Amino acid sequence: MQQGSGMEMIFILIIFGAIFYFMIYRPQAKRQKQQRELLASLAKGEEVLTSGGLIGKITKITADNDNIVIALNDTTEITIKRDFVVAVLPKGSLKSL
Repeated sequence: MQQGSGMEMIFILIIFGAIFYFMIYRPQAKRQKQQRELLASLAKGEEVLTSGGLIGKITKITADNDNIVIALNDTTEITIKRDFVVAVLPKGSLKSL
């Protein structure tokens, strides 16, 4: 009876490991990969949304220190870290606001 319970415990641990992989690790890895691809594809002229809720158009990208300059309107520009970009918006999103 003791040997059977040891095998059952190993089987349960394997099942929990599979659940952890498919429910937690794998989706998180996919999100991280998509975010890296998004940051790598940023280009001048794209309209972006930042994690702070700012919406603007990229006017300058500096490759050496991972900063980008975003124009919020015609007179206001800010410099932020590239990592704070959450999404690239469709063209014309700023005009529709």
